[in-house]
Amino acid sequence: MADDDRDETYSRFTDAVNMTKSELTRWLETDESRSVGIKAGGEMKTSPGGGESQGHESGRMIVELLGKKKSDLTDADMKQMNRVTGYVHRHLAQKPSQEDVERSRWRYSLMNWGHDPLKK
Repeated sequence: MADDDRDETYSRFTDAVNMTKSELTRWLETDESRSVGIKAGGEMKTSPGGGESQGHESGRMIVELLGKKKSDLTDADMKQMNRVTGYVHRHLAQKPSQEDVERSRWRYSLMNWGHDPLKK
């Protein structure tokens, strides 16, 4: 990947992921985090048990990415960063019309991907 592309990918990722490494780590340990998302095979999660969702797995990868220096990021890391950015942008566009999103599956799913839509 060209340096300009890497810089753009990094910039878009750091804009999309607004949770710190420690915030995301704490979040991923909650039942709410484990209760949302799609498991391998396309099955929707409706409870904290029953295997890890794709978003929760991605959250663990994001924690690793946030712990790396920009100069240490690999092409595989850049690919994951693009995947995260794409997910966050697509999911933000699907904001539910309900007033209270604080405890919504929509917010919880975004938080698994490192973005808290309520964070200022």
